[in-house]
Amino acid sequence: MKIAVWDTYVTRKDGKIMHFDILVDEDTKNAEEVFEYGKKYLKSVAQEGQELSSKECRFCHIDKAPIEIENQVRENGFSIIEMENCN
Repeated sequence: MKIAVWDTYVTRKDGKIMHFDILVDEDTKNAEEVFEYGKKYLKSVAQEGQELSSKECRFCHIDKAPIEIENQVRENGFSIIEMENCN
């Protein structure tokens, strides 16, 4: 499976910048759908309510997904790779 990688930077409630990637099926073209996945993730890490739009989240590239990412995308519609200040 090939996945679309959306590079995302969100200001946390404490002012630090979170950097994470939202991974979706390459056929997912609706940015609003991707933003909703990002908001779902933010809620799961107690950062709900933070701004997430095209300013914070942009399509980056298409890549081949490892099997564990493929399974997460098939099951949930998305996967997250935490990069910086996500915990």
